[in-house]
Amino acid sequence: MSDAYTVSDLIAEFLDACGVSTAFGIVSVHNIPMLDAISRRNAVRFVMARGEAGAGHMADGYARASGGLGCVFTSTGPGAANAVAGLVEARFAGTPLLHITGQTATCFADRGMGTVHDVPDQLGMLRATGKSAYRIRTAGEALGVLTRAATDALTPPMGPVSVEVPTDIQRATLPRPATLDGFMLPLPPPLPPAEAALEQLVARVLQARRPMLWLGRGAAGAARPAMALLEMGFGMVTSWAGRGIVPEDHPMNLGALNGQGLGGVEAFYGSVDLMIVAGSRLRGHETGDFSVPLPRNLVQIDIDPLADGRTYPNVLFLRGDAALTLEALAARLAGRYRAEPAFGEEFRCLKRDTRAAFKASLGPYAGFAEQLRMVVPRDAVWARDITINNSTWGNKLFALSDPRTNIYPVGAGIGQGLCLGIGAALAAGHPKTVVMTGDGGFFLNMSELWTAVQEQLDMVILVMNDRGYGVIRHIQDAVASGRRRFDTLLAPDLAGVAALAGLPFWRVSDPAAFGATVSEALAVRGPTLVEVDMTAIGDHPPYFPYGPKIAAPAAGGSAVR
Repeated sequence: MSDAYTVSDLIAEFLDACGVSTAFGIVSVHNIPMLDAISRRNAVRFVMARGEAGAGHMADGYARASGGLGCVFTSTGPGAANAVAGLVEARFAGTPLLHITGQTATCFADRGMGTVHDVPDQLGMLRATGKSAYRIRTAGEALGVLTRAATDALTPPMGPVSVEVPTDIQRATLPRPATLDGFMLPLPPPLPPAEAALEQLVARVLQARRPMLWLGRGAAGAARPAMALLEMGFGMVTSWAGRGIVPEDHPMNLGALNGQGLGGVEAFYGSVDLMIVAGSRLRGHETGDFSVPLPRNLVQIDIDPLADGRTYPNVLFLRGDAALTLEALAARLAGRYRAEPAFGEEFRCLKRDTRAAFKASLGPYAGFAEQLRMVVPRDAVWARDITINNSTWGNKLFALSDPRTNIYPVGAGIGQGLCLGIGAALAAGHPKTVVMTGDGGFFLNMSELWTAVQEQLDMVILVMNDRGYGVIRHIQDAVASGRRRFDTLLAPDLAGVAALAGLPFWRVSDPAAFGATVSEALAVRGPTLVEVDMTAIGDHPPYFPYGPKIAAPAAGGSAVR
């Protein structure tokens, strides 16, 4: 065996230098040299997924939970195409992800010669679905292309970046670059806001008496200034992706109870005289296609200039890093600003009443969030799929205190939660991972259960089983005159699936036993499976926009002027 240094050796060393400790993917004829180099170097753990789509989501979940760079390896052609779902979700979530794929040998590429996995314009497909895409065309440019790709992925607005490496380039030899010693990516420093815009923001805050923050995932690093602003009397809500920046048990943080379908919150916005939106798209998925009436005096902070007025109009836009901008704002306001005293009391009443009203709307599932919160470690990862349980109590009542524990499909794709949770479970710093998925989403990627078993991940998998697509049924009831079609799935018994995988298994048929059952599963080291039999417990009530709105509190509740 030759001791020559190859491009594949460079890739393995480069990932290690970038702090990537775990990568995901499937070995293929088009990536054997790269994965062989990773194995020989033995610095990066390689997790074998059962499909490229699952591998992409795992790398995404790992990056979100670790705060670092995710990495997925695929084959070319169909393998790269299978990973597109993972790239699209990572782009929705703003996840820094490096996708390394093979390509047919350089002399055959882009010529339609019918070599294995040869597809037209693979690079165009990857550019369309990610933030950017590159091909390494010579051994000499390999380090430069890899550096550019990883820097792209980690530069805000962050996202997934693909790199094609033709098979002959993977095996090509080159001298080991001396620049790998002490290597650091040339990442730009956080962008500060323009001083004039910052002063305009300070002036607006000093005039406001009832201010609020709306924080999104782009403000994930803004915990300290956000807490400082809350101490000055600001109220706060978050997008679903921005949860946990400030602990959701803080009395001035509504969390993701951000308005859609919540009459009391929507009415309260009418009394707010300044809303600062930082690092959030104000997505239509969370605002009833932008029908939630936000305050007109709305200021927007975002790193992306294209975010300016994209969804809601604003009176002021500050381009800059959200955490840095809020830090500068809090420093300028220190000792100079205090919100109207009555606002804080009204806000705390709003939170109490809204949570109570929302809980009361959940029927037999009303106590699930509290039961689960009592038994799940505070720093455990809370990974979810798009299910009716997540869209209700999972997103709005189960309190989080760290944005790295908040893992779910931002793009609302079904079946991604299990794979996101598997990736998150491999990130350091989290004692447990709890994944909640519906049966429809679980069976879509059920084969990845064996990835969790093979890696012996410390995770509890909750399957909320209503024997089909519960969310779709509610939509059909609302828009198709109750004609439920194509919503029921023939599926294997979950106890049998668990036995086949060698997993400890529990079934919950009594809502009062939910928390205690999950506690038993959490006590077991390694992966476990808990089925919640929704047919035994009862139907989950429809939720807005496919069910009734939750009304504002009655007279005597929170004061809204």
